[in-house]
Amino acid sequence: MTQATLRTHRLTLVPLAESHLDHELELDSDPQVMRYLFNGRPRPREDIVTSHQRRLQVARSSSGLGFWAGFTEGAFVGWWLLEPSPREGDVEIGYRLLPRFWRRGLASEGSAELLRHAFEDLRVQRVFGETMAVNAGSRATMTKIGLRHVRTFHQTWDEPIAGHEHGEVEYAITREEWTLTRP
Repeated sequence: MTQATLRTHRLTLVPLAESHLDHELELDSDPQVMRYLFNGRPRPREDIVTSHQRRLQVARSSSGLGFWAGFTEGAFVGWWLLEPSPREGDVEIGYRLLPRFWRRGLASEGSAELLRHAFEDLRVQRVFGETMAVNAGSRATMTKIGLRHVRTFHQTWDEPIAGHEHGEVEYAITREEWTLTRP
C-alpha cells in the first residue's frame, strides 16, 4: 500500500517528498519548534537533510505509514507522522508545526485524521505518542484526539533539555478503544 494523501476540513496532508526539504529546513531552524527537541537550537542544515532522507525512507519501507507535509490554503503548516515502532502492532504518531499555526487546532485536526487512517485504513492495533512531560501543548493535543496517559519514564540525555528531570510521557489508544469513542 502506498502512502495516501489525507484531507480534513482545513488541511491537506500529502506524503512527504524531496520537494518538501525547504519546509523542513524552516521548521527545524525555528528555536520555538525545537524547544523540546534540540534544546531550542536550530538544527544544522546537514542534520536536517539527513533526517529528511530518513523520513522519506519510512514510507518506502512501511506500507501506508510515513511522514506527511501539511498545508492549509496552500501554506505549509508542518508535518505529521505515523511511524512503525519496534513493539509489534504499535505505530507512533507525531507532529511538528510552525509557531504561526499553533493554537488553531491544526495539530489535533491532522492527528485525528492520522488516527482514523491508522485504525480504519491500515488496521493497526495501537497508536502511541511520546513527548517531554513539560510539553503541555503536545500533551493537550494527544489528550484531545483520545490518547490517554500510559506512563511517565526517564531517559538519560547527553545534553539534557530544561525540564528533563520531569521525564517523558507516553500516551496511547488501541483500535478497540478508538472504535468505542467514535460517534
